[in-house]
Amino acid sequence: MEGFLESVRYYVARAAQQLDLGDRMEHRLLAPRREIRFECTLPLDNGERATYIGYRTQHDDARGPMKGGIRFNPAVTADEVGALASLMTWKTAAADLPYGGAKGGINCDPRGLSRAELQRLTRIFTDQLHDVIGPNRDIPAPDLGTDSQTMAWIVDQYARYHGWSPAVVTGKPLEIGGSPGRDAATGRGLVEVMKLVLADRQQELVGTRIAVQGFGNVGSWTARLAAVAGAKVVAVSDITGAVRNPDGLDIPQLFRHVEAAGGVADYPNGESFPGSEIIAEPCDVLVPAAIEGVLTDANASDVQATIVVEGANGPTTPAADEMLQQREITVVPDIFANGGGVTVSYFEWVQNVQRYSWTEKRVNDELRQRMADGYRRLVSEAKAAGSSDLRAAAFRLAVGSVAAATRLRS
Repeated sequence: MEGFLESVRYYVARAAQQLDLGDRMEHRLLAPRREIRFECTLPLDNGERATYIGYRTQHDDARGPMKGGIRFNPAVTADEVGALASLMTWKTAAADLPYGGAKGGINCDPRGLSRAELQRLTRIFTDQLHDVIGPNRDIPAPDLGTDSQTMAWIVDQYARYHGWSPAVVTGKPLEIGGSPGRDAATGRGLVEVMKLVLADRQQELVGTRIAVQGFGNVGSWTARLAAVAGAKVVAVSDITGAVRNPDGLDIPQLFRHVEAAGGVADYPNGESFPGSEIIAEPCDVLVPAAIEGVLTDANASDVQATIVVEGANGPTTPAADEMLQQREITVVPDIFANGGGVTVSYFEWVQNVQRYSWTEKRVNDELRQRMADGYRRLVSEAKAAGSSDLRAAAFRLAVGSVAAATRLRS
């Protein structure tokens, strides 16, 4: 994760230098506002006690309350949380949302804890943070190893201190203020991005060959929605392996297989192959939608896609990004491409604050419009710089916006 943190810092520093912001502002933008580390001592069901380390990094609030997920994962570290918090600052700014960035987590394995233990751990975590989060301060959301139930527990525990405030988190169940369309939002946003990029090339999504690396929430929704729109999802991978079919996989059937078998491995209606090889799969659009650092200088030359749409956070290293640019492969960066999730989280927060619910159609229509507006800003910024580098353009837009807000509030 140190490499991921350095990658984010590199892109921010590059944008700050391109914008001529000066060393003082660059340092201010890179430094987190607050870093919190604490112990979560959990009473286990068997009467024993276990201690886990919890983290919350609040990176920047110049443009509004901070926003970012909470992950329960054994690999959670201070550096990981710090990198993701910074990335959220730039993601919300690139999407023109009135937020800053934050991230949190606990270094536990949720698969080894019972439901009762997870509930206790979540409430202990909330006890430690309740005075520094809130609808107008820092708004958590689900992430790796957490879900809508986790958010429901946070809402309830937070209410014990501050009264009923559903806007304290997003990604909640519908019954307590969640938004329709939230589960599919990141994948839906990615599909909208594909349509926009293809339209610029006078092409359509129908018949386009797509390979999806990662079949969790983001990857599976991307594959399902792309297939419904007429694309050919020719390959999919996850931690168990990969499967391909040049004529297009039956995604609903594959999804049912994954639910039953726990992964794409051994799917009977496709050819199995090693998951690491999906980067080199013949396709038009490659969607890395799993973890950071999967596209590196060691495999970037193997990419056969002409478009890469980043569904994961930080899937491409700076060295790989440069190689893809040199090969004239269009890379739509994570801080814009996977912003559908945080955009619909924003819609959820707005509904909570207003105490007024939207229909799923309105949510999806608003998301589509925001992705289109954001893409136009991105392309316009790149063209103004005489470049096709959308990542550099996205970071210039984001860093410039945060820097302007910082100056105005200083």
